[in-house]
Amino acid sequence: MFKKKLFTFLLVAAVFLTPAIPLVQAAIGHECDPNKEVCNPINSNTINEFIKKILEGAIKIGIPIIALAIIYCGFLFVAARGNSEKLKKAKDAITYTLIGAAILLGAWALAQLISETVLSL
Repeated sequence: MFKKKLFTFLLVAAVFLTPAIPLVQAAIGHECDPNKEVCNPINSNTINEFIKKILEGAIKIGIPIIALAIIYCGFLFVAARGNSEKLKKAKDAITYTLIGAAILLGAWALAQLISETVLSL
């Protein structure tokens, strides 16, 4: 049963994340011809630029995943139908989803704060 759920999760993740790869590459300034060469999507000269581009990519991939996870948690609440065990599972799922969202957005905000502080010095 666990293997079936894991396979389903990986399949859904692959379907949603595969189209996101070119979008992330375009968003971070991907400027090479993939038909002629192997392209490096992260062109940066400093550690600051490198971290910024990695976090931007994580944000652009993570936000849709968080939105889908919140929608899934809503379905868990609806499917619980008053069953206390299923409600606990749904509450745990929404709690962990919101904690993950806070960590993702907090890391991005903290990196922006540090970056702006260092650049202003």
